[in-house]
Amino acid sequence: MTERITLVVDGKSTDVSADPAMPLLYALRSELGLDNPKFGCGLAQCGACTVQVDGRPTRSCVTPVSGVKGKKITTLNGLGTSNRPHPLQTAYIAEQVPQCGYCLSGWMLTAAALLRDTPKPSDKQIRQALAGVKCRCGTHMAILRAVKRAAGSKA
Repeated sequence: MTERITLVVDGKSTDVSADPAMPLLYALRSELGLDNPKFGCGLAQCGACTVQVDGRPTRSCVTPVSGVKGKKITTLNGLGTSNRPHPLQTAYIAEQVPQCGYCLSGWMLTAAALLRDTPKPSDKQIRQALAGVKCRCGTHMAILRAVKRAAGSKA
Protein backbone atom coordinates (compact mmCIF):
# COMPACT_ATOMS: atom_id res chain seq x y z
CA MET A 1 0.00 0.00 0.00
CA THR A 2 1.45 3.35 -1.01
CA GLU A 3 0.58 6.74 0.31
CA ARG A 4 1.50 10.30 -0.52
CA ILE A 5 4.21 11.48 1.87
CA THR A 6 5.55 15.03 1.95
CA LEU A 7 9.27 15.32 2.61
CA VAL A 8 11.26 18.49 3.23
CA VAL A 9 14.69 17.75 1.80
CA ASP A 10 17.46 20.35 1.72
CA GLY A 11 14.90 23.10 2.23
CA LYS A 12 12.53 21.98 -0.53
CA SER A 13 9.15 20.36 0.05
CA THR A 14 8.28 17.47 -2.24
CA ASP A 15 5.78 14.63 -2.31
CA VAL A 16 6.64 10.99 -2.85
CA SER A 17 4.29 8.08 -3.37
CA ALA A 18 5.71 5.29 -1.23
CA ASP A 19 4.99 2.45 1.12
CA PRO A 20 5.21 4.05 4.59
CA ALA A 21 7.74 1.38 5.62
CA MET A 22 10.08 2.19 2.71
CA PRO A 23 13.51 3.23 3.99
CA LEU A 24 14.12 6.96 3.66
CA LEU A 25 17.29 6.12 1.73
CA TYR A 26 15.25 4.53 -1.06
CA ALA A 27 12.91 7.51 -1.26
CA LEU A 28 15.84 9.93 -1.46
CA ARG A 29 17.72 7.98 -4.11
CA SER A 30 15.01 6.27 -6.16
CA GLU A 31 12.08 8.66 -5.84
CA LEU A 32 13.95 11.99 -5.64
CA GLY A 33 17.03 11.03 -7.67
CA LEU A 34 19.60 12.22 -5.12
CA ASP A 35 23.09 10.77 -5.39
CA ASN A 36 23.79 11.25 -1.69
CA PRO A 37 23.35 9.51 0.68
CA LYS A 38 24.77 6.16 -0.41
CA PHE A 39 23.70 2.59 0.25
CA GLY A 40 26.42 0.94 2.31
CA CYS A 41 25.64 -1.93 4.63
CA GLY A 42 21.85 -1.58 4.90
CA LEU A 43 22.14 -2.21 8.64
CA ALA A 44 22.92 1.30 9.99
CA GLN A 45 26.48 0.25 10.81
CA CYS A 46 28.67 2.07 8.26
CA GLY A 47 27.19 5.58 8.01
CA ALA A 48 27.23 5.95 4.21
CA CYS A 49 23.47 6.54 4.28
CA THR A 50 23.57 9.29 6.92
CA VAL A 51 21.34 12.33 6.61
CA GLN A 52 20.30 14.82 9.26
CA VAL A 53 16.71 14.70 10.44
CA ASP A 54 15.87 17.85 12.36
CA GLY A 55 19.61 18.38 12.74
CA ARG A 56 20.44 14.92 14.12
CA PRO A 57 22.54 12.39 12.19
CA THR A 58 20.22 9.60 11.12
CA ARG A 59 20.86 6.39 9.23
CA SER A 60 18.42 6.61 6.34
CA CYS A 61 18.73 2.92 5.41
CA VAL A 62 16.75 1.89 8.51
CA THR A 63 14.52 4.96 8.93
CA PRO A 64 11.03 4.48 7.48
CA VAL A 65 9.95 7.31 5.22
CA SER A 66 6.74 7.64 7.27
CA GLY A 67 8.87 8.49 10.32
CA VAL A 68 10.16 11.72 8.83
CA LYS A 69 6.90 13.38 7.84
CA GLY A 70 7.06 17.04 8.77
CA LYS A 71 10.73 16.86 9.69
CA LYS A 72 13.63 18.73 8.09
CA ILE A 73 15.93 16.37 6.17
CA THR A 74 19.40 17.57 5.22
CA THR A 75 21.60 15.61 2.84
CA LEU A 76 25.21 16.27 1.97
CA ASN A 77 23.88 18.30 -0.97
CA GLY A 78 22.16 20.67 1.47
CA LEU A 79 25.08 21.19 3.85
CA GLY A 80 26.56 24.10 1.91
CA THR A 81 26.79 25.55 -1.58
CA SER A 82 29.60 26.34 -4.00
CA ASN A 83 29.26 30.01 -3.08
CA ARG A 84 28.82 29.40 0.67
CA PRO A 85 30.46 26.11 1.60
CA HIS A 86 30.10 24.75 5.11
CA PRO A 87 33.37 25.05 7.08
CA LEU A 88 33.65 21.25 6.96
CA GLN A 89 33.54 21.26 3.17
CA THR A 90 36.33 23.83 3.05
CA ALA A 91 38.35 21.89 5.63
CA TYR A 92 37.90 18.58 3.80
CA ILE A 93 39.35 20.13 0.67
CA ALA A 94 42.21 21.78 2.57
CA GLU A 95 43.09 18.50 4.29
CA GLN A 96 42.69 16.56 1.04
CA VAL A 97 40.26 14.13 2.66
CA PRO A 98 38.14 12.90 -0.25
CA GLN A 99 39.29 9.74 -1.94
CA CYS A 100 36.40 7.66 -3.25
CA GLY A 101 33.85 9.88 -1.45
CA TYR A 102 31.40 7.08 -0.72
CA CYS A 103 31.40 7.69 3.04
CA LEU A 104 31.32 11.50 2.99
CA SER A 105 27.65 11.79 3.99
CA GLY A 106 28.29 9.92 7.22
CA TRP A 107 31.40 11.79 8.23
CA MET A 108 30.33 15.28 7.23
CA LEU A 109 26.73 15.25 8.44
CA THR A 110 27.75 13.67 11.75
CA ALA A 111 30.61 16.13 12.22
CA ALA A 112 28.38 19.09 11.26
CA ALA A 113 25.94 18.14 14.02
CA LEU A 114 28.83 17.81 16.48
CA LEU A 115 30.23 21.23 15.58
CA ARG A 116 26.80 22.83 15.82
CA ASP A 117 26.28 21.41 19.32
CA THR A 118 29.92 21.58 20.47
CA PRO A 119 31.72 24.34 18.55
CA LYS A 120 35.15 23.55 20.03
CA PRO A 121 35.16 19.77 20.56
CA SER A 122 38.08 17.96 22.11
CA ASP A 123 39.84 15.18 20.20
CA LYS A 124 37.98 12.70 22.41
CA GLN A 125 34.60 14.26 21.61
CA ILE A 126 35.36 14.20 17.88
CA ARG A 127 36.38 10.54 18.02
CA GLN A 128 33.30 9.60 20.07
CA ALA A 129 30.91 11.42 17.75
CA LEU A 130 32.42 9.82 14.64
CA ALA A 131 32.99 6.36 16.10
CA GLY A 132 30.18 4.66 14.16
CA VAL A 133 31.17 5.94 10.72
CA LYS A 134 33.40 3.85 8.48
CA CYS A 135 35.86 4.76 5.70
CA ARG A 136 37.31 1.95 3.62
CA CYS A 137 39.95 4.26 2.11
CA GLY A 138 41.57 4.81 5.50
CA THR A 139 41.36 8.60 5.58
CA HIS A 140 40.43 8.66 9.27
CA MET A 141 43.35 10.84 10.38
CA ALA A 142 42.75 13.37 7.60
CA ILE A 143 39.07 13.44 8.57
CA LEU A 144 39.96 14.18 12.20
CA ARG A 145 42.28 17.00 11.06
CA ALA A 146 39.52 18.42 8.87
CA VAL A 147 36.99 18.43 11.73
CA LYS A 148 39.53 20.19 13.96
CA ARG A 149 40.25 22.69 11.19
CA ALA A 150 36.54 23.37 10.73
CA ALA A 151 36.13 23.86 14.48
CA GLY A 152 38.94 26.42 14.36
CA SER A 153 37.16 28.35 11.61
CA LYS A 154 34.04 28.82 13.71
CA ALA A 155 33.56 32.33 15.11
